[in-house]
Amino acid sequence: MDFRKATDELLVVVSHAELAEALGVSIATVRQARLDPAAKASRNAPDGWEAVVRRLAEKKAQHFRKLAERLGSL
Repeated sequence: MDFRKATDELLVVVSHAELAEALGVSIATVRQARLDPAAKASRNAPDGWEAVVRRLAEKKAQHFRKLAERLGSL
């Protein structure tokens, strides 16, 4: 594994699109739910968001564990 590949994998994030798909809502809904509650366009977070965010976090954690293991074996 070279520097670029390792850092590409390190910098992986959850996009608005990926989160919206996992929640079954639009990207606009995700963006509006992330706004300051005082903003006029603010919306409530989608129902069940906690379980979805936890699942995505666990998926990313597994990704980073695998990366660390591959780098540790070098």
